[in-house]
Amino acid sequence: MIIALGVSGGIAAYKAAEIVRHLQDRGVRVQVVMTTAAQEFVRPLTFAALSGEKVITSMFGAEAELANLDSAIEHISVAQSIDCLLVAPATADVIAKFAQGIANDFLSTLYLATKAPVVIAPAMNVNMWEHPATQANLRTLRDRGVRVVEPGSGYLACGMVGAGRLAEPEAIVAATLEHLGISQELAGETVLITAGPTHEPIDPVRYLGNRSSGKMGYALAEAALRRGAKVVLISGPTTLQPPSAAEIIFVETAQQMQAAVLDRWEQAGIIIMAAAVADFHAKNTSAEKIKRNGALQLELEPNPDILADLGSLREVSGKHLPMLIGFAAETENLLENARKKLAHKRVDAIVLNDVSRADIGFNSDRNEVTIITADETIPVPQASKLEVAQKILDAALRLHKRAVKPSVTHAKR
Repeated sequence: MIIALGVSGGIAAYKAAEIVRHLQDRGVRVQVVMTTAAQEFVRPLTFAALSGEKVITSMFGAEAELANLDSAIEHISVAQSIDCLLVAPATADVIAKFAQGIANDFLSTLYLATKAPVVIAPAMNVNMWEHPATQANLRTLRDRGVRVVEPGSGYLACGMVGAGRLAEPEAIVAATLEHLGISQELAGETVLITAGPTHEPIDPVRYLGNRSSGKMGYALAEAALRRGAKVVLISGPTTLQPPSAAEIIFVETAQQMQAAVLDRWEQAGIIIMAAAVADFHAKNTSAEKIKRNGALQLELEPNPDILADLGSLREVSGKHLPMLIGFAAETENLLENARKKLAHKRVDAIVLNDVSRADIGFNSDRNEVTIITADETIPVPQASKLEVAQKILDAALRLHKRAVKPSVTHAKR
């Protein structure tokens, strides 16, 4: 997800740096756009360092050349690539430009060019905020579907007291994500996710592995971050770029993944085991590369069943939490095999993948799954893996609420 953060010229511009951090904590990529006036309060280098992206400061400038785009159409490229335009702080001047359709700088032109949702967080002197012209402009923008994050009241930089102080950065981010339909139900929750394959070495060059790309697990991590969770991602070898806001633990073998999971499982409220863990490893590995001399015979030993081990640990501890969700990659007798795994591994849900299909699953950006619990069978039609991840989290949250409800009721008694 990409959010363009417009920073306009007010003393509250420095708070936009905190907004960048909160967005990044939720796995959001931030493209900062600064007005000329904003640069009098905060230097573009600050936002470039925080966001890791070039900062757009003008319609016709060097940043257009850096992007290998014609400066006359860069606003169109940005407008089409973003998922939301957030302006914080939004001055009276910017609000007036947006309301009247004036496009005389990059930010105001971007507003007219984008079809993405728009959120503004006003900040200004109390008299400017209460002026009929400003209030009329805000009504115009609200009528167009722009979300306005109301300013707070208190002592202002000008020395006056009243409304006009920029809302708290965390509240602005929460309102923006809510406007995009992204809930914050996982705020304060730790979600542990495993992803990718494991590689079981045969010699220094070769290994046993599988076709997992890790895309489903990484999509789950991004989806959980967007919902406000703290994410611990335990990843086998992949070529994917992990979400920067997640805590990443890289492993190679099944035994390494088991050790990492067992070290962290009790800290999580929800565990989603999306990794495709190799079932076997070589009993004896060669310290030297094995030469090709006819047939190669390998003696294999079973790897630990991490999911079943967690199910057993929960049972022994007498605690239903953390919520435990596993994946089942099947090619035949799909529902039957998945239900057996649900019972045998003592988990709350199984996400069934039909890996016999070439158009979904391994290495694809799309997936189609069935979520199986003790009470429900929930088909999730083919969609992007991020969309599927959101459906899996919806199911996890429903199960999570059911699991904690008895203890809450008992406490009230």
